[in-house]
Amino acid sequence: MDDQFNETFAQVENLMCQHGVFHAKLHFSSSRVTLWLYTDPHRYRVLSVDELLNATPCHDCPPTHYPAEAVVAPQHIRPVLEMFRILRFSDEQIYLRAGSLNLINGLVGLNFSCDGSHYLPACEFLDAPSARWFGK
Repeated sequence: MDDQFNETFAQVENLMCQHGVFHAKLHFSSSRVTLWLYTDPHRYRVLSVDELLNATPCHDCPPTHYPAEAVVAPQHIRPVLEMFRILRFSDEQIYLRAGSLNLINGLVGLNFSCDGSHYLPACEFLDAPSARWFGK
């Protein structure tokens, strides 16, 4: 996944904006993505990066409207994902292992190599400088 950020982020953004995925977790260390669909929130899908980048990564993800009750605006999805990239490579010792975004409750989840986990609103996540995560 580390070698295919642009493609991975584009596909996740597409699925969240146009195919009913309301929660996505990117597991960078294992190159897997976990997706929750608005139409079937009780079952998540686990896809390898290769499966995600396939033209039809999720057969039960038909085109749909962006959820009206979403707290995260569609234009903020990509900046959140891009911040994941920054946190993945900003420090050799403490790096992002997994990051998640939930459009409905607006939370970003972060799991770092040091076993640190953080959950915060997407707006706070986007407003915080990346140095915050490394004490610099």
